[in-house]
Amino acid sequence: MILEIKDKKVISDTRMEKAKEFLADARATYADRRYRTSVNRAYYAALNAVRAILILEGANPETHDGAAMMLSLRFIKTGVLSVDVIKKFKILLSRRTDVDYGDFDTTGVTEAEDSLKSAEEVIEMIEGARKIIIADLSSLS
Repeated sequence: MILEIKDKKVISDTRMEKAKEFLADARATYADRRYRTSVNRAYYAALNAVRAILILEGANPETHDGAAMMLSLRFIKTGVLSVDVIKKFKILLSRRTDVDYGDFDTTGVTEAEDSLKSAEEVIEMIEGARKIIIADLSSLS
């Protein structure tokens, strides 16, 4: 299915709102000292931001690794986003996998704090690029 520009924007905005909501959840669970849950929510906040920018190019990955690969190919390799975005995203994915599936993970305050900071930075960088892309798309319609 091919999406029209207005549909891409609506979906992108919805996904970015979800990213910000999940980031707020990550902060709240961090404050409650629920560090594993905070790491999980920080990752999903970043994932939704990644999905928010990918849909603007019509890309809708079905897997976590697919999201990372598409982000790298479409936005990192092309110089739209810094390589730091994908590095932070992959660390967040790794930590999320550890807290969700690892039997002996040692996630604590340090990892949770770093995950929050990384998710905030990923979202901020993606939001900046996303606004430019939306403005460019809007000028085409």
